[in-house]
Amino acid sequence: QVQVVESGGGLVQAGGSLRLSCAASGVTGSTFSIYAMGWYRRAPGKERELVASSTNFEIPVYLDSVKGRFTISRDNAKNTAYLQMNGLKPEDTAVYYCKTTLARASYEYDVWGQGTQVTVSS
Repeated sequence: QVQVVESGGGLVQAGGSLRLSCAASGVTGSTFSIYAMGWYRRAPGKERELVASSTNFEIPVYLDSVKGRFTISRDNAKNTAYLQMNGLKPEDTAVYYCKTTLARASYEYDVWGQGTQVTVSS
């Protein structure tokens, strides 16, 4: 069974940086492989939104408001994704979730992590 765990959240002042990590376990030995890993966030009172996503075949995509500040990267050997967040703003405060998409032939499914809180103080 594949599990996804995020880490790296915390409290930071505006202008600061954080690096989130997303580790997928249980992939090795599975008949599925990771097709994509992405970061989403949900701020209080708002809908969940895509922050950054990386697939195996396309260039990463980013939410407009984080372009130039956030960078998604992956270490495929470790089944891990990272989100480097620089120039953080109070409006980046949210719970950040990692979604891992696993695929085999034409079938795919998603596994979500439990989320990690990011709080940016002004």
